[in-house]
Amino acid sequence: MSDTTSPPSSAQEPAQSQHGHSGSKAALAVGAIGIVFGDIGTSPLYAFRETFVGPHPLAVDTPHVLGVISLIFWSMTLVVAIQYVSILMRADNKGQGGSLALVALISRSVSKSKYGWMAILLGVFATSLFYGDSMITPAISVLSAVEGLTVVDQGLQRYVIPIALVLLIFLFLLQRRGTAKVGALFAPVMIVYFSVIALLGAWQIIKTPEILWALNPYHAVNFFILDGWLAFLALGSVVLAVTGSEALYSDMGHFGRGPMRLSWFGFVMPCLLLNYFGQGAMIIGLPPEHAAQANRSPFFFLADEQYRLPLVLLATVATFIASQAVISGAFSITHQAIQMGYIPRLAIRHTSETEGGQIYIPVVNWALMIAVIILVLTFQNSSNLASAYGIAVTGAVTIDTLLMAILFVGVWKWKWWYAAPVVLVFLIVDGAYFAANLTKVPQGGWFPLLVGFIAFLLLTTWARGRKLMRERMSEHALPMEIFAKSAKNSATRVPGTAIFMASQSSGVPSALLHNIKHNKVLHERVVILTVDIQDVPYVDVSERCEYKDMGDGFYRAVLHYGFMEETDVPTGLKNMGLYCGGDFEMMHTSFFLSRQTLLPSEKPAMHIWREKIFAWMLTNATSAMDFFKLPTNRVVELGSQVEI
Repeated sequence: MSDTTSPPSSAQEPAQSQHGHSGSKAALAVGAIGIVFGDIGTSPLYAFRETFVGPHPLAVDTPHVLGVISLIFWSMTLVVAIQYVSILMRADNKGQGGSLALVALISRSVSKSKYGWMAILLGVFATSLFYGDSMITPAISVLSAVEGLTVVDQGLQRYVIPIALVLLIFLFLLQRRGTAKVGALFAPVMIVYFSVIALLGAWQIIKTPEILWALNPYHAVNFFILDGWLAFLALGSVVLAVTGSEALYSDMGHFGRGPMRLSWFGFVMPCLLLNYFGQGAMIIGLPPEHAAQANRSPFFFLADEQYRLPLVLLATVATFIASQAVISGAFSITHQAIQMGYIPRLAIRHTSETEGGQIYIPVVNWALMIAVIILVLTFQNSSNLASAYGIAVTGAVTIDTLLMAILFVGVWKWKWWYAAPVVLVFLIVDGAYFAANLTKVPQGGWFPLLVGFIAFLLLTTWARGRKLMRERMSEHALPMEIFAKSAKNSATRVPGTAIFMASQSSGVPSALLHNIKHNKVLHERVVILTVDIQDVPYVDVSERCEYKDMGDGFYRAVLHYGFMEETDVPTGLKNMGLYCGGDFEMMHTSFFLSRQTLLPSEKPAMHIWREKIFAWMLTNATSAMDFFKLPTNRVVELGSQVEI
């Protein structure tokens, strides 16, 4: 028998069933409309309005309206349709998208290069910015919809914040129950929403067809010729029309590239453009005195007075769905970051027996809820929140552009003279939007940046501390072969199986050494088990298990998982039992875990304040017993001390 072997696959564990895309392309495309496009789909509520009534108001006249609509059209075309849907969706990591999945894909090719670490840090920072975005999106979306009540009746203004807070709190309370049943209604509701806003926009375009001149990029250029600096500042509001583009890439794994492209180009993008052009047509077609009034909330003024309340209710439900998608995205990103070693183990609950991707992370949920409540109470209305919105999105998009450059050259092996012009175009566009949003930092843009920097600090501190701790432990680790030979005659063997969880796939785990030292016994079968999270989203079941028979009842075993998978150790052991001395009977198996305590080092490898943060994160991490789904009555924890 070879030293290291992988057992054949078994029917006991379904092969990659949870990440397959079942159903027809059309059915998946319909599902994507309900889940994926809510964020970008609710942008018409505030994006066009903010360019005229935001911190840098514009004159409400035909040249400015044509200029803004032209910018929205070409931004949506370049950033969303071409950069994300057409190019980046090709950069999938075994079907999964998003900044972390892209970093994992890139790192396999460039991690050993001189600048590979920069790509990893960029991806981690883009992920950190997502947390700021996931706090602001529910607040601005729901607030902007509820503010439609003031269009129906100005006297309802005082009820806007209370109603928005009740809806948002209910949304977060709903998370622990799961969204499978509610999710079944998402697609029909969003299809109705997109259809309604498209029809409202189309009617205005028919009445004022001159708005179609905005398709000509000349009007976007003319906008900058007319206003220069003011037009540049307006980019900070125009970009609100493409918020949610990064989320499209992150959610690719749920539905697949083909269905998402079909739903975007075939339905969502046309509906959004019809609505934006309709808002512009309405403003152009009204007398100046009425145009200024309608521009307070052009989205709701598209409907006749008797239909505005139903439109408010429909928009509110749509923003509720959009917020749900962002919260679920935060859970998914956190799960990826935990598996990839950037966040300590957290309690994760699965809310569906059939859908592995439907998870609930209590810590993330309550942190988001508190942040959203504070945002609503602090900023008071969606216009103020719009000043805080955008910078996280544009920052993440700009980082994705830089990662795209590495992808072209390092992974796809493009010649640099092919890659440079493509990257330069997107870098100019994305960089301009990011620079325009930097001017909004004093008005609220500081919030998502602050959240992003705190998240980045925590993620990198955990990754660095975890790496140092493993290095310190491996420095003093005794080779397993030497230990097995010396221990077989020096300790009493007792019936049963002992599984010692080890973070390293070499050396003797500290829990095993402490067990020998204090109990002076060894079980008949001793398995050193390492759970290895790889830089792919899923690992085929045939490659899940790896083992090595070291003789005298000692085995070295590895369970391989992808960063999107649940690490269920008892289930993984079922396939391995036949090759490691027989089946693992849980009632006759004991799991030994090591819990590390950090000690101050004379020569610390991290700043002392970061070491304290790492120690706090280590103390508050969920136990390995819960994270690996180990039976609670079969676990023994042994402490050890480590200096970093």
